[in-house]
This record gives sequence, C-alpha cells and structure tokens, in this order.
Amino acid sequence: MAIKIDKKIVQYRIADKTEPAPEPTPTKADVVQMHEKLKRPEVLMGSTYKVKTPLSEHAMYITVNDLVLNPGTEHEVRRPFEIFINSKNMDHFQWIVALTRIISAIFRKGGDVTFLVEELKAVFDPKGGYFKKGGKYMPSLVAEIGDVVETHLRTLGMLQDDDLDPHQKQLIAEKRAQYEASLRDHERNTEAVDLDFPEGASLCARCHTKAMIMMDGCLTCLNCGDSKCQ
Repeated sequence: MAIKIDKKIVQYRIADKTEPAPEPTPTKADVVQMHEKLKRPEVLMGSTYKVKTPLSEHAMYITVNDLVLNPGTEHEVRRPFEIFINSKNMDHFQWIVALTRIISAIFRKGGDVTFLVEELKAVFDPKGGYFKKGGKYMPSLVAEIGDVVETHLRTLGMLQDDDLDPHQKQLIAEKRAQYEASLRDHERNTEAVDLDFPEGASLCARCHTKAMIMMDGCLTCLNCGDSKCQ
C-alpha cells in the first residue's frame, strides 16, 4: 500500500533486515475497557467471603468473580465481573438473587463502580443492625454485603485504604496502652467479650466500630483516631 508523504523528509536511515521489527505500541483504541458486551470466559478467577451474622444460624458465602482485561500487557487490569451469594438460609432468597443480578450488571457496565459500596452500606434495617466480631457495627445485611464488596475492590486496587499517618497511629497506640494498663489495675473476675477493642467501648460515629473510649476527659476512637477534642 502506497503512503503519501506531505511533509519534507528531514532524516532517514536504511532499515537493517537483521533487526527485529519493533512491537506495535497499543493505542487507546486497542486497550479493552469493561463494557456490557464483553463475553463471559469459560473460567473466571474470584474470591469467596464467609459472612456469619447473628440474624441467621447459617453462614452466607459471597463470591466475586473477576475478569482480566488486556492480559500480558502494561494495561492489564483485573475488574469485578459478577457476584453470587449462597446460603442454607432461604428466607431472603428472592431479594438476594435480585441484588446479585443488579450488582453484576453494574460490574459489567464498567466505569467507576465504587459508588456501590456507599449505596449498599447506607441501607439500614428498620429492626436494627448488629455488631460484627471486632466491634464493627453493621446497620443491615445489605450493608454487610457492601462491606464485602468494599473489601474486594480494595484487593483490586480500585479503592484505597484510608490509612492513618504515623503520628495518629502512635497516638492511638499510646492511648490504647494507657487504657489497657488502667483496666489491668481494676480487673474483675468476669469473662471478657470477644472483641478487638476494650469491653465497654462505645460506638464511633465515624468508622461505626465499638472502639470509642474516654481518655484524659475526651472520647477517643482506638480504631480510626477520631476524637471529640479535635
């Protein structure tokens, strides 16, 4: 095919046939993005999360499968493709199936799907929520599903950890050490609650974890560092 050159030739060299041909650089048009018309491969890789809530005697298993886009290139990324929820408890079967289909459809649509996390975690059960092991408050079962989706998106790098700076970590460690030292001075012969934070801690409005304690006359969260005196 003939190529027409409209500009002046300012430099040239004779190609060496022994030199390997340069690999073509992929353009934006060559990079595959997630969209709803992508066909599902025969095999997908994913992760399964076990969720045990006080709402049911049976555990719930949430599986999120991922699709690898542009494998073997510098544009290789892993994106969520579908979600499944399985449990022996069939009480919530209809709405769980509907919810998983909607979430999967949003995953396949592509773009920024991280908004799902806040939408799901903002659902409150009118009968009241519950505390997970570790003291984190879950306002509803739907919010727990949103928490799992958030965990998975963080493993894919689609969400960044809201990590504390070294000064905040040091302050929290010091406060926690002081509090635990004061508890040891007033030990009681009672069985401790299976929590990661001190027994009697109150709920933090910022991170929804039962880790807010009174230190130096100020309520301080041992999980996220939030303080009423800041």
